Amino acid sequence: MTPNKTIVVGLTGGIGSGKSTISNMLVQKNITVIDADKISREVLSIYPEILLEIEQAFGKEYFYEDGTLNRKKLGAYVFSSKKLKKDLENIIIPYIKREIFDKIKKCKENMEKICIVDAPTLIENNLHYDMDIVVLVVVDKKTQLDRVMRRDLQSEIEVKKRINSQLSIKKKIKFADYIIDNSKDIQFTKTQLDSILTEIYLRGKNEEI
Repeated sequence: MTPNKTIVVGLTGGIGSGKSTISNMLVQKNITVIDADKISREVLSIYPEILLEIEQAFGKEYFYEDGTLNRKKLGAYVFSSKKLKKDLENIIIPYIKREIFDKIKKCKENMEKICIVDAPTLIENNLHYDMDIVVLVVVDKKTQLDRVMRRDLQSEIEVKKRINSQLSIKKKIKFADYIIDNSKDIQFTKTQLDSILTEIYLRGKNEEI
């Protein structure tokens, strides 16, 4: 027998795919979820040097008078260009990865059976190479557009820019071990998730033998 191993699962999907719904389901099952979006906000406080780098790269106009980052304004600007988006990611992603790996390490130290890394740009930023399993959440384009327009109160043109700034689902599928179709009702999504978790736990047991 080998020592218990924590299975690290990457959970990803395009904007508006409903990935956060699945994360909430996992939390309700008492499974640790490492939220990359939450970490991306926290690192600005943990590492103040990030704000200095952003100001130098993009200018003071993307900050409020109190010095905090105007994330919405900066986001609208960088999503207009793949280069600008990459420039911002080059500044902030290394700090996000550092925090993610620290949290994965704690999961392993606590000998948790499974640990989820919820990251919308998991594949774009090569984090999938550090996962044991990748789960991709997909949704049809019309549902995706409608969800984001309604949620973020943005125009169709603005939302399409954000969608197009991400890696296409067709390319993401190549890296996925499991796919969850989140286009239908909540029960359909839950059934798929439960089935995937059962397979992951079985896989973990087999690897211990």
